[in-house]
Amino acid sequence: MGLLATAVSVAVAAGKPTTPAEFDAAYAAIESSKGTTNDPARLRDLFDLHWRYQMVESPENATGVGYPGLNDRWSDLSPEAMARRRRESSRPLRVVASIPRESLKGDELLYRDLFERQVREQIEGDRFPEELLAINQMGGPQQEIAQVLGLMPVQSRADVDNLLARLRTAGDRIAATQVLLQTGLSRGITPPQITLRDVPQQVLNNIPDDPEKSPLFRPFQSLPSTLSDAEKEQIRTEARTLLLQSVYPKFRDLHQFLVERYLPGARTNLAATTLPDGPAWYAFRVRQSTTTPLTPAQIHELGLSEVKRIRARMEEVKAATGFQGTFAEFLEYLRKDPRFYYDRGTELLAGYRDISKRVDLELPKVFGRLPRLPYGVMPIPSYAEQSQTTAYYQPGAASFGRPGVFYANTYALNMRPKWEMEALTLHEAVPGHHLQIALAQELDGVPDFQKNAGVTAFVEGWALYSESLGPAMGFYTDPYSKFGQLTYEMWRAIRLVVDTGIHSMGWTRDQAIDFFRTNSGKTEHDIAVEVDRYIVWPGQALAYKIGELKIQELRAHAEKELGPRFDLRAFHDELLGKGALPLEVLEPRMRQWIALQKESSKEATGANSGGSSVK
Repeated sequence: MGLLATAVSVAVAAGKPTTPAEFDAAYAAIESSKGTTNDPARLRDLFDLHWRYQMVESPENATGVGYPGLNDRWSDLSPEAMARRRRESSRPLRVVASIPRESLKGDELLYRDLFERQVREQIEGDRFPEELLAINQMGGPQQEIAQVLGLMPVQSRADVDNLLARLRTAGDRIAATQVLLQTGLSRGITPPQITLRDVPQQVLNNIPDDPEKSPLFRPFQSLPSTLSDAEKEQIRTEARTLLLQSVYPKFRDLHQFLVERYLPGARTNLAATTLPDGPAWYAFRVRQSTTTPLTPAQIHELGLSEVKRIRARMEEVKAATGFQGTFAEFLEYLRKDPRFYYDRGTELLAGYRDISKRVDLELPKVFGRLPRLPYGVMPIPSYAEQSQTTAYYQPGAASFGRPGVFYANTYALNMRPKWEMEALTLHEAVPGHHLQIALAQELDGVPDFQKNAGVTAFVEGWALYSESLGPAMGFYTDPYSKFGQLTYEMWRAIRLVVDTGIHSMGWTRDQAIDFFRTNSGKTEHDIAVEVDRYIVWPGQALAYKIGELKIQELRAHAEKELGPRFDLRAFHDELLGKGALPLEVLEPRMRQWIALQKESSKEATGANSGGSSVK
């Protein structure tokens, strides 16, 4: 590591802010060291420096990944800071250009190319003002402030001081977001009005009359045991005061703004292509999410093909249950029959925990490497549950003593069927998100940016592929659970059709909901929540099926090429061994690995038969 980069690292680790000027000097020092410092060492310095820059500019993300020293602050959302970050985005590209590819080898070259790809994508994305879409039913300060506070460590007095510091400036964060929303409103850049209907209530959920019932107060309920009772009471008194005098007024202002101005003025069309520069914006999102050159039209047709294929399998499983009615009647039966639903949220959570523990026992059958970080199952917080999807995963951070968490939605239990639970657990916990993300975090010799790479096509593609591993681990023995797995696969195929239909083909919301309802066993509430998610996150939903199909294709290729020598555990370990990779990078790497395995098998066979001996 270079001396200047090391100095920056020490400064940030100590909790001292690192200024733009200091970062400028550090990048320039690495660039100017060409010819005097070993290129692989310069590359590592660049990786370390840029990771620190990203953490300093996004302290919330630093908290999420467990990067220390930044838990007392929020990102600067001022227009000046955002303009500065856009100016700075090309800086690492100049540095990496000074490190010739021919001076590197092996993984060094891989990480250099991944880094350059990431930076170029950031520069391309700077064209689109994503920051103006700062609120929707899936996120915004009404959810993110409580989430970030909940992710922070609370193990020492210093941790508590960080909590108070963040709470002290949370009102400023809310006000800055409102400025962005006002700018977006004046430029016609808002989410569609229909998707914002629950957001005002989400805001109010943060500010109950009793501040101790606010989700923002929750971290102060479990203070370190090293503190005296008097200290704890003093801290809680300060937190209550900050909420009532600083945070509550800003949330009330935001609520009034949303109700009186933002929602009435929000756009009424759905398609991302109707935004300013919308066609280019959606095309970028599609490329970013899929990491492929596939067009919306190609993806739409692929989705229709997958819907047809999966529908045929669902008909077969329906027949296996003995149900005599039509497919539509079977879906209605699955949605309505009380036998498929729990009466209490605690029972639902216990069911997920039981499945999780049974999966844990089976993992060594299909994986050679397993993560050390544990995970748990928790309910989605009540302040967000109504507009949230069925479940999601929150990565852990070993450095903060935080496990991974599979969050399950306990809202409206008559819409959370038992037959979907095995597939959902395999997706969100293990061997899906927790296994893949925790393994990536624990990789040795891999730069931080790659350990934490959020390549959606890989991350979500892997999680969807993980659902198909159920039979290898003894799951889906009940035909209803098998139908649930197919329902989840169908759900992701429907996304290809609906996302592209809404954003590039003029589909209405009702049209999207009808297509979803006709082809899936998902409940009515889930369908509406999902369609609204695709509306406000254009392109994101395309990643799942595209990634899963690529992984399935690579596995089929490996099974064909290696025959009886195919090792599923080795295949999975190799696939996950470098973190989340763009599909355009993953495919040639895995095909090369398969070819090497095949050649190695041939050599071993020849040696065992004596065919390679010299006469």
